[in-house]
Amino acid sequence: MTILQILLLTLWAGFSQVDQMTFNLLPSGIIPTAIFTGLVVGKPELGLLVGGTLQSYALGLGMFGGASIPNYPVTAIIVVALSASAADVPATIALIGIPVATLTVQIDVFGRFLNTFFQHRADKYAAQGNSRQVAFSNHLGVLSWSLSRMIPVFVALCLGPTFVDTLNTIMPPWLSSGLSIAAGMFPAVGFAILLKYLPIRSNLHFLILGFALTAWAGMPTLAVATFGAAAAIAVYYQAGKTGKSNTGGEIDE
Repeated sequence: MTILQILLLTLWAGFSQVDQMTFNLLPSGIIPTAIFTGLVVGKPELGLLVGGTLQSYALGLGMFGGASIPNYPVTAIIVVALSASAADVPATIALIGIPVATLTVQIDVFGRFLNTFFQHRADKYAAQGNSRQVAFSNHLGVLSWSLSRMIPVFVALCLGPTFVDTLNTIMPPWLSSGLSIAAGMFPAVGFAILLKYLPIRSNLHFLILGFALTAWAGMPTLAVATFGAAAAIAVYYQAGKTGKSNTGGEIDE
């Protein structure tokens, strides 16, 4: 990779985190980040593949109560960039995707820990009644969050694809096969977590329909999703008509 590509992706990792905490203008989700990385390295279809795979890992996950979860956008940048020249992309996703996602949990904790320094600084100035420095200290807290995203991306991209080749060489077969099995299980776990939060009982008929279309008719996921979108539109319009019929009519005097 060129130094310009490395700097661009590193800055994207940092600014997207700032944007998530402020204006929320950038498309900084897993799939948009992976596609953007794919465009930077000249392989947008690879970005779409990696983004969709990692998005299936992240289904149902949320930072509830300030919990730290894998940072899949950062993982997407690293995986797409390092697998751009790989011959076996699924194996590369399993090889570096899961370890990197796991590592980002600890890096996120460390970034939040560093933020306490700026908060103590804000407490000191709050006791002095200096509101300007209190606000400035709170703004500095974004710095540790951004660096916790930028540094892993910069280091990984500087190491480059040769790092992946080295891992393939030194990694024992039992570990690489285990990572491949985990990579295959993660999407199922993600969907299972997502189903836990969805109102399955009131929409059981749609679940049965999706299963039948996939298992018996052999339809691909995109085709089943198209049926689901059509059903969602139909339910939406039907609910609108029901609402109008309930609120319409004249009021008798």
